[in-house]
Amino acid sequence: MAELHDVENTEGLPFFDEDDRVVRPNKSQLKREAQALLNLGKKLVALDTSQLQRMTISDELRQAIQDGKSIHQNGAKKRHFKFIGKLLREMDTSALEKTIENIEFGTAKANAAFHNIERWRNRLLDAEDSHALTEWMQAYPLSDVSRLRQLIRNARKEIEQNKSPKSSRALFQLLRDSSEISDKSID
Repeated sequence: MAELHDVENTEGLPFFDEDDRVVRPNKSQLKREAQALLNLGKKLVALDTSQLQRMTISDELRQAIQDGKSIHQNGAKKRHFKFIGKLLREMDTSALEKTIENIEFGTAKANAAFHNIERWRNRLLDAEDSHALTEWMQAYPLSDVSRLRQLIRNARKEIEQNKSPKSSRALFQLLRDSSEISDKSID
């Protein structure tokens, strides 16, 4: 038994502690790790091609991810994700996880900014909220106030007359552009 202490522990094989008791890996932990790699593989397949091109991954993994995008049958998809998980198990995934986290955070940040601009537009179009334009100008002083007033006026008319929301869309774009300019000038 003493010879086994000298043998390097390989993944999946039991090893012995100082009292010659067999120490096995925690099965639940191994399942959690496998599930995490499977979820990482699903996130990689969900990315678009331009995001994948910027990642440093092996050609075999890149090809497996591309193949995963075209598989639509449930059973085949499950098998393929397990294959991607196997490929991920063979590499250090911390950099990939960090990159995906940054992509997801950027998407969440963009969605939050979109909803914020949407709320501002709704406030500006609300005739009862008389302070909305003043508050917008305080928050984003680089905005074109005359253009804002014109678009607000036109959008309110379109709403009253049940016309297509052309001015409302233009107002949204102006608000988005103004907020981006103000955010860049702060940086």
